[in-house]
Order: sequence, then C-alpha cells, then structure tokens
Amino acid sequence: MKKYPVKPVMIVAIVTAISLTGWTSASAQTLDEVLGVRTNTTAAGKKSQTKIDELTDQTRDLLSQYKHVMKIVDGLKVYNRQQERLIKRQEKEIAELNESIDNVTVIERQVGPLMARMIDGLEKFIELDSPFLLKERTERISFLKDGLERADVAVSEKFSKVLEAYQIENTFGSTLEAYTDVIELDGKSRQVDMLKWGRVSLVFQTPDGEVTGVWDNKIRDWVPLGDEYRADVRNGLRIARKTMTADLVRLPVRSPESSK
Repeated sequence: MKKYPVKPVMIVAIVTAISLTGWTSASAQTLDEVLGVRTNTTAAGKKSQTKIDELTDQTRDLLSQYKHVMKIVDGLKVYNRQQERLIKRQEKEIAELNESIDNVTVIERQVGPLMARMIDGLEKFIELDSPFLLKERTERISFLKDGLERADVAVSEKFSKVLEAYQIENTFGSTLEAYTDVIELDGKSRQVDMLKWGRVSLVFQTPDGEVTGVWDNKIRDWVPLGDEYRADVRNGLRIARKTMTADLVRLPVRSPESSK
C-alpha cells in the first residue's frame, strides 16, 4: 500500500484557516463601514430634511408676503385710476374757472358803468319822488357813490349794495311810517310830525295840531289842509306809531291825471 505525504495537507489546512480568518476580519470591517455610512447618511438626510423644511417655511412666508404685496399693488392701481379721473375732472374745472375768471373780467368792466347809471337813476327818482325820509335816502345815495370809487371793495359787494338800495325804495311803496322832520312853511322852518302812507299820501301835522298839510308833488310844495283832516291825520300818526289799533282814516289823495 502506497503512503501519501502528510505535510502538504497540513499546508492546505493552514492556508484555509488563514483565508477564513482574513475573510471574517474583512467582513467585520465592511459591515462597520456600511453601518457607519448608513448612520452618516441618515444624519445627513435629517439635516437635508430640516433644511428643506426651513426652505419650505421660508417659501410659504415669501409667497404670503408676495400675495399681500400684490393685494396692495392692486389696491394702488385702483386708487391711481381714481386719482387720474379726479385729476382730469379737476383740470376740466380749472379750465372752466379760468374761463369764468376771464368772463368776470369782461363783466366787471361792464358792471362798473352799469352801477353808475343805476345810482344816477335812483338819485333822479328820489329827487322826483315825494320828499319822505329825504335825509336817509340821500345819504344812501352818497354812500353808494363813495363805495363805487373804493378799490378795496369787491365789485360784487358794490352791486349788492346798489340792488339793496333799489329794494329799500321799492318797499317804501307799501309801508306806513311816522317820523319827525323839519320842513319849510311860509318861508320858515317848522318841526312837524310826518306821516307817510306808502306812496299814496305824505301828510304832516305840527305838534300842537294847529297846522295840517300835504305834499303836492305836482307843484313840489306843501299845501295846507282844512280842519276836517286834522283828526284823521292825528289818528294816522297814532296807527303808524302803534299806539292805536288800525282803523279807517281819511287822507288827501291826489287823483291820477288822465293821459292825453
């Protein structure tokens, strides 16, 4: 029987043992590396997720801010359109006002002479009218003439005063007034009680009641009246002064002249 040598078998076993020992050590090292990489990857993933979450929150905030700003921008656009329409309307009004100012300048040049003619006409009317409240009315005419020459008074105010004077003269035709005045009788100045009954009759009576008269506008003078008018004129004065209730009184009235 043939015998095989033992030494080579032992060498193979030793090599195999060494190989197994190396593989085991290599496997252990590889597992540790894999676990280490996985751990690092997980940590990195967490950091990345955290970063992503932060970026997501920032994006949401920015989006919210953007929407808010866009709402403001939309509101400003609407406001600007409104302001543009308002500005156009104001520009139109300014143009109209400038045109009105130009027209006022033209009218003002025409109003001055018109007021002068109106004052002259009113003064002439007072001269031809019955001489009641003559001092008050002539002073009003002087006031209007002085005001017409004043540069510190607006044209509108001047014109308003002229119209007011005309209105006052118009009301005299329907008012009942009693006042004290001084008139010329027989070449002498006499203080009398004057009664103005609209523009129908202007009569007087001396305080003692001895003389009663009426203004005759045709002859532009005072005419004495008979004693039959004494009581009626006295009562008319009392009615005008509200010391007597209204009643019928007889006053001399000039009949209208027939036109030819």
